[in-house]
Amino acid sequence: MTERSRPWQMAAAVFVFINVASIGWAIANREAAHAATHVGALIAGFFAWHLVPWGRIRELQRTQPSDERVEYLQQSVDAMALEVERIGEAQRYSDKLRAARIETHDGGR
Repeated sequence: MTERSRPWQMAAAVFVFINVASIGWAIANREAAHAATHVGALIAGFFAWHLVPWGRIRELQRTQPSDERVEYLQQSVDAMALEVERIGEAQRYSDKLRAARIETHDGGR
């Protein structure tokens, strides 16, 4: 198991406290479904805490994409922007022709 940051440890402690207290309150008020919901939340929290590869997530966050990959991505975005602009120009031209055709058909009336 990898080390978690202090804020996550505190959040987990608050999560456990709230759910355990709520289980007690739900049992005291004879609300079995409510208590079962909090038991399920504790089980889900346990699995999330122990099965999620926190160290791997933190390692992925620290890595920077290579300059080549960023450059390739930038070129791809630029190419898509150019194509979208061309599509927009074609659409405007088509709308202009359509409007002119409608005017010529309606203008004779």
